[in-house]
Amino acid sequence: IRSVLIQGSSDCFTAGNDIGDFLEQPPTDLDSPPFHFMQSLLNCRKPVIAGVAGAAVGIGTTLLLHCDLVYISRDARLRMPFVNLGLCPEFGSSLILPRLLGHAKAAELLLLGEGFSGEQAVAWGIATEALSSGEAALAKAREVAERFESLAPGAVQVTKQLMKSVDREQLRTVIEEEGALFTQRLKSPEAIAALSGFIARR
Repeated sequence: IRSVLIQGSSDCFTAGNDIGDFLEQPPTDLDSPPFHFMQSLLNCRKPVIAGVAGAAVGIGTTLLLHCDLVYISRDARLRMPFVNLGLCPEFGSSLILPRLLGHAKAAELLLLGEGFSGEQAVAWGIATEALSSGEAALAKAREVAERFESLAPGAVQVTKQLMKSVDREQLRTVIEEEGALFTQRLKSPEAIAALSGFIARR
């Protein structure tokens, strides 16, 4: 395996975690599937490529911050509605986004849960390239993933390690802190009311 490719369909990347599952079986600690997924992506030594089209909500947006190359449709809609659901940011987004965008723009995305487009994601450094359609974004992501088959795997892994090494420990600490607070927030009256209201409106 020379690379990892993450993609959904040509009209939806992911709508985020299952809200009903969160209410019925909320993760109680960092030893739960969502956090195992985060750690696996964070620790992946191979290049991770994402093809994104349509909706990318919650972790569908924050996981992109840990991918190496992201190809996205121009009209993709990304959103991190954590506060809107009575929760808090996860997967290092409270550290990475202010560094990428500055505090004020990151606050708009995290505190207000404002959505943004694929084109904006590229302009802000969250994605690599915006494509004309979902199909084009998925095709480009697959094409780039296949390019790693002809590149020296050791050189690729060492280069990725060097690029990621500076902030790795701080990022781990922040992800753990976010995770602990996220699991606490899931049990809060604010979150239970917001999540229940979301399900009732569907």
